[in-house]
Amino acid sequence: MTALKEYDRLEASGLWRPEPDAQRREVIVSLGDASLTISEFSGRALAHWSLAAVRRANKGQRPAIYHPDGDADETLELRDDAEDMIDAIERLLRAIDRRRPKPGKLRVALLSGFAAAVLGAVVFWLPGALVAHTEQVVPTVKRDEIGAALLSRITRIAGQPCMTDEARTPLRHLALRILGEARQGDLVVLPDGVRDTAHLPGGLILMNRTILEAHEDPDIAAGYILTEAQRARRADPLGELLDHAGLWAALQLLTTGQLPEAALDRYAESLLTRTVRPVPTQDLLAAFDAAQLRSTPYAFALDGSGESTFDLIDADPHATDGSRPVLSDADWVRLQGICSG
Repeated sequence: MTALKEYDRLEASGLWRPEPDAQRREVIVSLGDASLTISEFSGRALAHWSLAAVRRANKGQRPAIYHPDGDADETLELRDDAEDMIDAIERLLRAIDRRRPKPGKLRVALLSGFAAAVLGAVVFWLPGALVAHTEQVVPTVKRDEIGAALLSRITRIAGQPCMTDEARTPLRHLALRILGEARQGDLVVLPDGVRDTAHLPGGLILMNRTILEAHEDPDIAAGYILTEAQRARRADPLGELLDHAGLWAALQLLTTGQLPEAALDRYAESLLTRTVRPVPTQDLLAAFDAAQLRSTPYAFALDGSGESTFDLIDADPHATDGSRPVLSDADWVRLQGICSG
């Protein structure tokens, strides 16, 4: 049986030389299932060549010369009258070559895979990793500086922050009540521009004047501030800025300590128009509870019908005992006039 199904037996005559100095001998070549057998005319086998190890020395030329892989000194020459045998051997060699691993292709595949992995890391992993690293290493002083730079850009559109001598202390009292002692200077009231509230790197929280002027209950203003503080706590304000500014801006901040002016300009504009992300209701209720503040006034300020904020009303943690006072009546009146000076 041969390695090719169409042949039950295939033989041809050829010239075999076991070594360079030996005389060529006429032999019978038989194609087997996995080997070429080289025999004398008497039938005595002289050599067996594994088909997988057969190589041709003169591709495309005649007579065809073959040798075992790794031993070019032993040769088998097949003349034109052995056309069927030559054709059969060539077909088998092509089939074996297709199944043989290709080191070059393997290298290409490995290099391509490595390049794809590197590119994927650059595109998907590196930006997030760089932003996260930058968030960790930028000091508080630099965050305050970035926040101040953004505020200066926002005030070009929104107007200068509101302040009167009478409202200065009440504003600090409101910040103390909701944000804590270390952040008494973090509230900024703007005459326009910001929809309700926004936050900046460094801890600044911006408020639109209408939050103070349109409501008689200071619990509502406190609710807006508390919600924005929770929003800032859920996502690092500097990270939000760097995500918006892009990889190059983050790299520049990391290496030079400065952000591109254009990146600050674009982010300041986006703060005035973007839709804020809602804080999960359960987290917000927990914050109201910790601050000893009713959530119902804030909920009705967001939606007068209470339909979209029903959970804040229904689960108000201080609906029964009420809020711990936010401001005295006198301070609240002074604060409501902060933009009238």
